[in-house]
Amino acid sequence: MALSVVDLYRDVLPRTNCGDCGFPSCLAFAGMVVAEKHPLDGCPHLAPEVVERCNQELGGQYAAGKWTKRDLAEDALTWARERSASMRLADLPERIGGKLTDEGGEPALHLPYYTASVIIRGDDIVRADGAALTRWEKVFIYNHMAQGGRRMPTGKWKGFEEFPNTVSKVKTMAAHVEAPLVARFCGRIDELRSAAAGMGGEDATGKANSADVAVRFHPFPRVPVMLLFWDEDPEDGFGATAKLLFDETVIEHLDIESIVFLSERLRQMLCDAADEGA
Repeated sequence: MALSVVDLYRDVLPRTNCGDCGFPSCLAFAGMVVAEKHPLDGCPHLAPEVVERCNQELGGQYAAGKWTKRDLAEDALTWARERSASMRLADLPERIGGKLTDEGGEPALHLPYYTASVIIRGDDIVRADGAALTRWEKVFIYNHMAQGGRRMPTGKWKGFEEFPNTVSKVKTMAAHVEAPLVARFCGRIDELRSAAAGMGGEDATGKANSADVAVRFHPFPRVPVMLLFWDEDPEDGFGATAKLLFDETVIEHLDIESIVFLSERLRQMLCDAADEGA
């Protein structure tokens, strides 16, 4: 028999709200056990045999996914793998770049990723230097593989809002990418230049743009990104501004969600690099 939050609270827990479990109430604890798989023995007032009995019931409903929160990253990774499953590794260098190699008798693609590279195998994606890739990064890479683009960048830059079907994501880009970049680098453009250089960014300041700092990044061979940053000018009353531009071919290589992730990841890497160098 499955244990709901109410069942666990009403029939199993002491309902004293003592806080010994680290949560403000027995009901809050029950919610964490059922939805987040928090250990039931975190309540010190339950007999071992009760914990053992309930864990058997909880284990079954966890396995069935009953009442537990969805692991969105894992769901997205499963979908992205399925989406790219029909792609032959041997065809990828012509489409997205990189170099095909032999890994233990199996083909693998070494694909440049900023200043490092990733190794795309039939069953996984890893960084060549052994550093960890997040599941969202793997989702992004699988989507790049599956998108089907072949064209080389043209050098014609566009703002995110200029691409189709981005209306719902423009606010996300502003809130999660542009605003944090402004907050971190306003009045500290030397730190921005240093962080960008450490990520392999190419200085493009003054090249057909008016930005105080312009940097071209190469997340992948056929997916360049341009960051424009204007620092604040208190005398003229202008606040700092950050904007990302993408080559017009980007939607052939990435879907809209992946472009947003790419942007958020670029912001995170820049801020982390600046913090480490501070």
